Amino acid sequence: MKKICDFISRWMGVLVLLMAVIAMLVPAPFEAVGTWVVNPMLGLIMFGMGLTLSPRDFQVLLQRPKDVLIGTTAQFVVMPLMAWLLTRVFSLSDELTLGVILVGCCPGGTASNVITYLAKGDLALSVGVTATSTLLAPLMTPFLVWLFAGTLVHVDTVGMLLSIVYVIILPIIVGFLIQHYMPVLTQRAVAYLPAFSSLVIAALVGIIVGHNAHQLLTGGMMVLLVVVLHNLSGLLLGYSVARFCRLSLGKRKALSIEVGMQNSGLASSLATIHFAVYPMAAVPGAIFSVWHNISGAIMAKIYSSMKE
Repeated sequence: MKKICDFISRWMGVLVLLMAVIAMLVPAPFEAVGTWVVNPMLGLIMFGMGLTLSPRDFQVLLQRPKDVLIGTTAQFVVMPLMAWLLTRVFSLSDELTLGVILVGCCPGGTASNVITYLAKGDLALSVGVTATSTLLAPLMTPFLVWLFAGTLVHVDTVGMLLSIVYVIILPIIVGFLIQHYMPVLTQRAVAYLPAFSSLVIAALVGIIVGHNAHQLLTGGMMVLLVVVLHNLSGLLLGYSVARFCRLSLGKRKALSIEVGMQNSGLASSLATIHFAVYPMAAVPGAIFSVWHNISGAIMAKIYSSMKE
């Protein structure tokens, strides 16, 4: 069972891509699943993240506050700005602009920790920045979406804040408390969590793609290009910022991956809940979920061979 789980985790990018292709070609089974399941599924992933956290994971905040501050600041500056710039350069519609900005304004994705580990990066820093950006997300994400997209659509910042608290923060807290008070029980489950999260992410992408298959087939190439450029610019600029700040190679790898990989599932969830009248707004998040797992796997391969 452990070998199967390791296989699933290692080939997560391929699995997500395969699910997206199936949902694109045969959308009916995925359309039959209501979009209301997106939030519970995302909550499950966050609950799993909470199960893996322990007080020592937050020690990096006290031991290396400068590194965490650099990573978190880059996360909430680079990706929103690049999202806004790319939507301007490619003259995207308001719906797609909103979707790309939503992706850019979300915190780092949990998959970044797995990719950082495979890349032989600073895993403690990766976990610390993911946790910090996620905890700041209820405030930062609604504010940034309002700042960059408030002139396009009405942004319910309070509603978005509450959604992020319910879907992200509360499941993490519950998972963290269970891990803290029942460590023996959770230790058995932790080894299987990366594979479980990979399967849930793949299913999540399938549902979102299935519900937007027609839109993707008719206008997906432009969005795909913007999403790829958005992700690659985050990877490059994350590395560049860390290098400018004279951080070690392990830290540069971690921050590159942290900045480039977003919690795109949250972006699609927020689009589905708060911007249902703009169905295409969920599409960039779905595409990003597929692509950043592929690019992350490629970068892990490249970074793992790099030495100081």
